[in-house]
Amino acid sequence: MMIGKKRKRVVGNIHCVRKQTQKDGLYQKTGIFQPSVYHALIVIFLEFFSWGLLTSPVIKVLNETFPGQQFLMNGLIQGVKGILSFLSAPLIGALSDVWGRKPFLLLTVSFTCAPIPLMIISPWWYFAMISISGIFSVTFSVVFAYVADVTTEEDRSAAYGLVSATFAASLVTSPALGAYLGDMYTDSLVIALATAIALLDIFFVMVCVPESLPVKLRPATWGSHISWDKADPFGALRKIGQDRLILMLCMTVFLSYLPEAGEYSCFFVYLRLSLKFTAALVASFIAYMGVLSVVAQVSGNHGDRHKSRGQGIDFLFGSVCVHVCCVLTRAMLHFCRYIYACVLLCVSGYT
Repeated sequence: MMIGKKRKRVVGNIHCVRKQTQKDGLYQKTGIFQPSVYHALIVIFLEFFSWGLLTSPVIKVLNETFPGQQFLMNGLIQGVKGILSFLSAPLIGALSDVWGRKPFLLLTVSFTCAPIPLMIISPWWYFAMISISGIFSVTFSVVFAYVADVTTEEDRSAAYGLVSATFAASLVTSPALGAYLGDMYTDSLVIALATAIALLDIFFVMVCVPESLPVKLRPATWGSHISWDKADPFGALRKIGQDRLILMLCMTVFLSYLPEAGEYSCFFVYLRLSLKFTAALVASFIAYMGVLSVVAQVSGNHGDRHKSRGQGIDFLFGSVCVHVCCVLTRAMLHFCRYIYACVLLCVSGYT
């Protein structure tokens, strides 16, 4: 994706475009204030906060809709969504290089949140829409492009870390809040609240988020030719081998996430239905992991400013080791479920 080349000024640790750029005609006069990382953070927080509220209702609806086949159907639904996202993400990125980030932020947020109200209307339509929404459910791709437009190269890594930390922060309280409201009132209220927050996110993108891609970096007309090389997901895979460092990094990420990808898609369903964790306990687990993730992202990005290349490799190796330990710990859940539950209760403050 294209990256803006204008120099920026520092606000804290985030770089924002100078105010006079709009006067120079480099940016469209849309949204509120200048394009900044904070716009992207709010979009991510609202989107995943709304989904976090639905943690408990989703598991309940999945169990009622596919009795005895919960894990199989959940895996199929998430698998179809993942395949569609893999195929569409490069195309959306290439189109956003031509038409700007804001239209595709609106598109991806809308499609990602579209299944939420369908949970009340029809569970079958809800799960079908989740699968289909994978075509446009690539908000992170567009958000990272937005962040790249408004940050300098030196601070881009830290800004990406803030995005990931915001995603984790959105899941610290939302599952617990959703479980509490579901127990006190009904799941319909939780779904309605999640829908309202999703609509607020869409409204924020429409009204408040300014365009980040400078006009001078876009083609002259909307009908300009699109670079289909960028839109080909398999073409990107073929280019990985041309750079040994990129290849090694990609293999590291792939192998570290491969064993967890399938497990993560059904982990909370497993805790709820197989280990018989209560909704509050599942929410506390998510909150606990969310806090740790926020701390890791913030501290890791703070350390990035002081690392040499060798130290960066050591840090990456350490992160992979911790990641593998987390996967092994989850794999042992079935054999030490009661010990694990007690530890989690103590850590989470539910004793």
